[in-house]
Amino acid sequence: MDELTLITKIQRELKEQYQQIGDAMISGSVDNMEKYKYMMGQAHAYLKISQEISSLLNPREEKNDTEREQDLTNVIRFGEPKD
Repeated sequence: MDELTLITKIQRELKEQYQQIGDAMISGSVDNMEKYKYMMGQAHAYLKISQEISSLLNPREEKNDTEREQDLTNVIRFGEPKD
């Protein structure tokens, strides 16, 4: 089994586990706050691991200072008067 196949299987399993937690919460199987917090922790962990794997597979280039400044000029600020 090559590395990409293994990673794909891991990502699929993480997604399935995340979905199962969501389904259990929606169906009302959470009967106390302790169980709810535990399940939320699991869901956050699965999501974080999946995101980290994705970012390792698809690294993005770091933006330089000029690109960051351009991003900020495109932000719409609410509550400030327009010139």
